[in-house]
Amino acid sequence: MRYRQLGSSDLQVSEISLGSWLTYGGGVERERAEACVAKAFELGINFIDTANVYAGGKAEEFLGGVLANRPRDSYVLATKLYFPMPNGDHGLSREQVFKQIDLSLARLRTDHVDLYQCHRYDAGTPVEETMEALTEVVRQGKARYIGFSEWPADRIQAALDLPGVEKFVSSQPQYSMLWRGPEVDVIPLCAANGISQIVWSPLAQGVLTGKYKPGQPPAADSRWGSDSMNVFMGGYGDTLLERVQQLTPVADGLGISMAQLALAWVLREPNVASAIVGASRPQQVEDNVAASGIELDEETLRRIDEILGDSIVYAGSDAG
Repeated sequence: MRYRQLGSSDLQVSEISLGSWLTYGGGVERERAEACVAKAFELGINFIDTANVYAGGKAEEFLGGVLANRPRDSYVLATKLYFPMPNGDHGLSREQVFKQIDLSLARLRTDHVDLYQCHRYDAGTPVEETMEALTEVVRQGKARYIGFSEWPADRIQAALDLPGVEKFVSSQPQYSMLWRGPEVDVIPLCAANGISQIVWSPLAQGVLTGKYKPGQPPAADSRWGSDSMNVFMGGYGDTLLERVQQLTPVADGLGISMAQLALAWVLREPNVASAIVGASRPQQVEDNVAASGIELDEETLRRIDEILGDSIVYAGSDAG
């Protein structure tokens, strides 16, 4: 496993990180989830990402339990706030920042997180209020650094322009061979301001592994085949799936799996510190971790672009 510095922080994070959206605390039964976390640590993953809203707090509770016996300085822990919780709490107001950090810390069984992230931009709260509250959280020692997910470039700049507040060190966008929106403005802005990307859905929710075949129903035990985990997978049609299948010879020619090809593609970007993967089986963790250190040459990158063609999207997103 290779490690990269997270923005202007002093955190070194594994190139592959373990996420918990749609999986832990809900979509994957506990014994398998615990095995995935154990395998992640065994293989050098030190970065764990979650959010208060995942499984309505149960993902944080699950991680709090499985991490309880590990030395706190042996892993980098990140969580988020913004989306509505079961009781209706939502947003990035001062009140919510202070309330949700304490609730997250209680569920995670720790006195601090390494990274506290705004899960989306809150148009209903002045950015000054949010940033001042996050700054207090950092100065109270409840979070070491702050980040955001899926903020538009103008809002990132507005936060950067504020005096006397903590600066963001991370951005968490959707980014993959298929979804390249961050390249337009977010990555250039972040690279110029000490902010790294920690990307979600680098495998396009499993589509880029090649396991979903055109004209065939998804396996019942896959993300697409699960009613609890397939909510954002309606946009992948047979034309796209056929093009993804054409990437198989590219991966085979390099002696790597399709998942490793997709992850290596994301990690080719210097501003990406880590690619977040979700895993329902330890074997998936093993396959994903092997992508760390793979470097793709220009000809391979050209072939990928040629095969995917107009299936490549440069746009925003509102999932994750």
